[in-house]
Amino acid sequence: MEKESLQEKQATSDRHEEEQTARQRLRAANVKITRPRLLILDLLHELKGHYSADELVELLRERQTSLPRASVYNALDILTRQGLVMLADAGPGRALYEEGNTWHHHFVCLTCGAVIDIPCIKGEKPCLLPDHFSGLVEEAQVIFRGCCETCLAKRR
Repeated sequence: MEKESLQEKQATSDRHEEEQTARQRLRAANVKITRPRLLILDLLHELKGHYSADELVELLRERQTSLPRASVYNALDILTRQGLVMLADAGPGRALYEEGNTWHHHFVCLTCGAVIDIPCIKGEKPCLLPDHFSGLVEEAQVIFRGCCETCLAKRR
């Protein structure tokens, strides 16, 4: 019963955030509205998934809305700090960014490198707390590793 309630709450929250424009989300987060921030938020919302800053620079260039690399990094920094964009922890390597909706974890395929969102049972930070720790835990990230469905199917 509790799990169903959490899923319903997450679905309602996701629909509400999807209905908001990038401009509305920036305003609601008290973030100054700038062209780079709008472009990054719109792009991540449209594409879904996980992208590096360099991939975002290239995608914006392809769309003829190019931004300097520094502007992309600066926009990602403030958007991440304000919770509008999430840094997808997929382990070592390049930083990956995604639209910041519901707190979740990631599965990384060891064969193809795909990064797949895995719902968090609690749905908010921090979802795990250590038993014997007196500090303040702000978040816990779980990274699942293995072989994705697509790669498993190719093995058969």
